[in-house]
Amino acid sequence: MVLDSHGLTMLAHSRARLEQLRRRGEWPAIAPSVIVAEALTGDHRRDYHENRLVRTCEVWPVDELLARAAAALRTQVRARRVPSAVDAIVVAVADQAGGATVLSSDPADLRALARHTTNVVTIG
Repeated sequence: MVLDSHGLTMLAHSRARLEQLRRRGEWPAIAPSVIVAEALTGDHRRDYHENRLVRTCEVWPVDELLARAAAALRTQVRARRVPSAVDAIVVAVADQAGGATVLSSDPADLRALARHTTNVVTIG
């Protein structure tokens, strides 16, 4: 499982859903480093729940190869509005992980990107 910023925030505030994922063996999730930056405020008081969750995730750095894979995905999407670079990074991480489910609240852009991956990337 790969988290986007909404998925990270939602799980940080839903212990029941997190426990369900753990029981099913779907944890730990991958959180791309840009998602950590997008989901947090920098104030440890406001970020308490998110910080607790991030400590249990695999945080993947965004290196040049991953950035290039995300750029290629964005280029392949033929839509009026090109998906964001952050969305493309999330899908590229899921692809490089061998295929994964992305937990998100932005299914349209992510599905458009996922149509161009090598591995099966589902959006949940």
